[in-house]
Amino acid sequence: MTSRYRSSESTEAADTLAPRRRTVVKAAAATAVLAGPLATASPARAATAAPAFLHGVASGDPLPDGILLWTRVTPVPEAIPGSGLGPDTEVSWVVARDRAFTAVVARGSTLATAASDHTVKADIRGLEPATDYWFRFSAGGTDSPAARTRTAPAHDAAVTGLRFGVVSCANWEAGHFAAYRHLAARGDLDAWLHLGDYIYEYGTGEYGTRGTVVRPHAPAHEILTLADYRVRHGRYKTDPDLQALHAAAPVVAIWDDHEIANDAWSGGAENHTEGAEGAWAARQAAAKQAYFEWMPVRPAVAGTTYRRLRFGRLADLSLLDLRSFRSQQAGLGDGEVDDPERTLTGRAQLDWLKAGLKSSDTTWRLVGNSVMIAPFAIGSLSADLLAPLAKLLGLPQEGLALNTDQWDGYTDDRRELLAHLRSNAIRNTVFLTGDIHMAWANDVPVNAGTYPLSASAATEFVVTSVTSDNLDDLVKVPEGTVSAVAAPLIRAANRHVHWVDTDRHGYGVLDLTAERAQMDFYVLSDRTRPDATAAWARSYRTRSGTQKVERTYDPV
Repeated sequence: MTSRYRSSESTEAADTLAPRRRTVVKAAAATAVLAGPLATASPARAATAAPAFLHGVASGDPLPDGILLWTRVTPVPEAIPGSGLGPDTEVSWVVARDRAFTAVVARGSTLATAASDHTVKADIRGLEPATDYWFRFSAGGTDSPAARTRTAPAHDAAVTGLRFGVVSCANWEAGHFAAYRHLAARGDLDAWLHLGDYIYEYGTGEYGTRGTVVRPHAPAHEILTLADYRVRHGRYKTDPDLQALHAAAPVVAIWDDHEIANDAWSGGAENHTEGAEGAWAARQAAAKQAYFEWMPVRPAVAGTTYRRLRFGRLADLSLLDLRSFRSQQAGLGDGEVDDPERTLTGRAQLDWLKAGLKSSDTTWRLVGNSVMIAPFAIGSLSADLLAPLAKLLGLPQEGLALNTDQWDGYTDDRRELLAHLRSNAIRNTVFLTGDIHMAWANDVPVNAGTYPLSASAATEFVVTSVTSDNLDDLVKVPEGTVSAVAAPLIRAANRHVHWVDTDRHGYGVLDLTAERAQMDFYVLSDRTRPDATAAWARSYRTRSGTQKVERTYDPV
């Protein structure tokens, strides 16, 4: 692939620092054990020979001089994810400048054991910045598929452009992951961002699918134990489109709640019953262990997903963990949302974020943010929309206030962060958000009540879900039906919202230059079809220095 970077400086390491009890679309708009054969990308087959690489390969967290590689080996057929079975197996890896592996630059080996569910990570260093590499794993004479990855630009490199795929919210049961396939086929991504809900914890049929389970979960029950979470991650990693995207570019991922349990907070979750479903601390620890085993993510502070990556002088990316430290969600309509003792980020993470934004010398300050930061008020809605939108948000049917799982429920943290951006004249902060199964393009006002007379401190692009239910799915009406009515009402009540699409599934492509940050929004023809097509829907950009979103009429 031709390099999209233009850089000349040397390498410098980056800062690494319900259905049942569930709102089907959390936040928005108005708002059998792994049974049977394990699937490979093409074609599906049982693990009849060992060892085998049935779950693909992946890379993540690119640095100027390094990349994190991942795979899982199935050493014997019975060593399925979560089983605890299978012998220790030597797994080697090789990194080359070419797909034919004639120009090898690094190689090594490590031991895959049942203690880590036979997952393997190799944190490769000593690579060149802004460079495409190919890698693969081997075990017992079997080679894994080969995959492409890419290092970040050098710390002080003058970078003319960056391009990231952006996704969130992929419910296995609701459809196929065609969004991943279309991103993989582009061939122009420097990396892709997964902003949370990479997996879902529910049992089969317990989470929104328009009443039709397209393909059942494994395990069939709600996941609670370490073995359960491993099985679920393993099922996801058999998806051919997900494998293709992981093999096409490095991922930069954060978790949201469904990697653990719906509406998780530091001491529990809406979808967790203490005692009946075990202890929350044990469930949370199991979920996090499985996540770090199965994802090419470097654990940062105390096993969380907050960390920072840098892409030359063009951008840095602050990645947040908005589940591990947050206070319990407030009740609706009370004053708890403004309580300064309550927090979404935790004190240490908020201080880290503020310091990083202030000290940044890049053109763009990107923030990987799992729940929407722009304020969201409902306004006046008709009765026929009020009930389904209330159900989506888990709000009282007789009235809507706000979604307390978002930054709206932790207004003191938000005020402090936005005031910090304004008082320190920090420009070009762009929040990249998932979670709510809808696409949004927002200014982030310091005072939403007086906007646009008050200032905008940042901008926000929210990507819709890969497959998880949005508004039209919940009310089971044709695509676009709800959005045609709800979107104008949402925008009328929220003048900082430039666009909202409540009904479609898809993905985003973020393109950065020194002059602007542009998000191209793409939508799928049918989430239930593995051969779904993708089409460009809209584009919005933030021009450097403006802190405002504007529409642009062509994708990059």
